[in-house]
Amino acid sequence: MIALMSKAKLYFSRNYNPRLAVAAARYLKSPVEFEFASPFSPGQSEKFIKLNPNLSVPILVEGDRTLWEADAIACRLSQLANSHFWPMGDSLPDVIRWISWGYWNFVRACDRVHFERVTKQRYGIGPVRQDLVLSGLNEFASSAAILEGHLGAADWLVGSRVTYADFRVACVLPFADLAGLPLADFPRVEAWHARLMDIPAWRDPFSGLDAPELPPIQTGSG
Repeated sequence: MIALMSKAKLYFSRNYNPRLAVAAARYLKSPVEFEFASPFSPGQSEKFIKLNPNLSVPILVEGDRTLWEADAIACRLSQLANSHFWPMGDSLPDVIRWISWGYWNFVRACDRVHFERVTKQRYGIGPVRQDLVLSGLNEFASSAAILEGHLGAADWLVGSRVTYADFRVACVLPFADLAGLPLADFPRVEAWHARLMDIPAWRDPFSGLDAPELPPIQTGSG
């Protein structure tokens, strides 16, 4: 097992990519300190731009080493834990395939709908664009159908147990009800996410952490 550098810290928020990193860290029981962060808040940008030029979280800091992006952080933490969660053997290309496909298809579709129906309403950044909702729902349906077919022969995306590929592809699904994503139209996908929800680290990654709730969704904006 690779030794974790001292004073490792994971900066996070409750949005779904930081949530993904926290869920991975807690699933792996990584010995990191969790710290809620808001890089765009007044007075915070100077600190965080030194850690991530994108001014976004999650960010993993190990000593004088900084790593950003949820996928990279999950890979690093799994490497440190010597865990099957990010397998390094023959199944690695399959994991990468699902991570890549998920990001550019299923996750992107979910995100498009979520951004219009949820994010815009949380932060008051404009009316819902129904054309983008419709295109997102169409892409959701086509990519969910691919997942539905794959999950007909397997409980998980790669092999016989959960891997980071499952976490990545499902990263928006904890927000599916808020976004109005028709998950029930795809019973195998819905059952797959139910299996993920049986994992405490996925179901409630912020349990016991100082993690302020996201702003409430405003009404009358769409």
